[in-house]
Amino acid sequence: MADKTPIEWTDATWNPIVGCSVVSPGCTNCYAMRLAGTRMKSHPSRVGLTRDSKAGPVWTGEVRLMEPWLTQPLRWSKPRMIFVCAHADLFHEAVPDDWIDRVFAVMALAPQHTFQVLTKRPERMRKYLTLPVQGAWAGRACQETDDGRLVDLTDARMRVHSALCDLLPKTPAAQLNLASEIQEQHGDGFMPRWPLPNVWLGVSVEDQRRADERIPILLDTPAAVRWISAEPLLGPIDPTRICIVPKVAGSPRAGIHIDALRGRYVESRMPYIGSWDADGPYPAGALPRRLDWVVAGGESGPGARPANPQWFRDLRDQCAAAGVPYLHKQNGEWVSVSEVAGDGPHHRFADGRTVRRIGKKAAGRLLDGVIHDGYPEARPHG
Repeated sequence: MADKTPIEWTDATWNPIVGCSVVSPGCTNCYAMRLAGTRMKSHPSRVGLTRDSKAGPVWTGEVRLMEPWLTQPLRWSKPRMIFVCAHADLFHEAVPDDWIDRVFAVMALAPQHTFQVLTKRPERMRKYLTLPVQGAWAGRACQETDDGRLVDLTDARMRVHSALCDLLPKTPAAQLNLASEIQEQHGDGFMPRWPLPNVWLGVSVEDQRRADERIPILLDTPAAVRWISAEPLLGPIDPTRICIVPKVAGSPRAGIHIDALRGRYVESRMPYIGSWDADGPYPAGALPRRLDWVVAGGESGPGARPANPQWFRDLRDQCAAAGVPYLHKQNGEWVSVSEVAGDGPHHRFADGRTVRRIGKKAAGRLLDGVIHDGYPEARPHG
């Protein structure tokens, strides 16, 4: 956890959870996993979270809930962007729902900050944020006016409300005054707006397969801002053609694809307002669901795999054409041989492009001589 961080797209990190498990190729050289198994191996917060292997430290699947760090953002008065769970996944299967409730309650009590959540487990994220109200609240009015629209009263919203009320005695007075000016007030305490307007929800996608799997689920999840992090980028990704229904072999019917940057179906160009099999009906006036931000970067550190510069260019150009902000985090360890002279390991891609390994610092952030630092703005949409 740090009030300052070298991560290019955020201002601070907040780790109410540490520990994770490997779920896809993008996890292979995870910096948090490597750190937990090397430099911080003996730190009380990391002991036992990794095991040694021939390839280096590997997550054991254990997660640790860091109670002392839970309320840290409430003591940061200056507004900042905060990366949530930089050394874990908030929606990891081992994280209890009531802990996620408390994390969201802290974010609701700190409306001056922007919280950036990133997951490789969007199925649980969607379920958590969309599950209809349960328990004692079941059967009560399940719709209410929020920003002029009818929205479902979700189970998570009610549980976060309860967790928020429990946190009020631990909240500094100045922070509580700030929060009370922004939050909706009800007779029984704070009722957070939903989805939280200061929380950006994103998924990690390292290649087209993971983009096809995770982006549609993200688009089905209510959020003020939806974003993707393509880091490490291990293959080309086309966000304008995300497959939600694959073509069946031998069938004359084509698959179904969405343009995630514009919020529409590729084949019909009709607005995309939710997955083809999601529960309906959708509310009247529902707005298209699309990505609001794209971050991409190459891999760094020991064992870093090369990225083709053309993969970054294609993402940059697609975002520019759709009006979606693009942030190029880093080139990683490798750059095009046409840009940097010298020696070093080379890798040649199938399209003939060749990259040379020169190290993260030397490779830098320039893409075709330009720094790309696009950021989104929260906006009302489906």
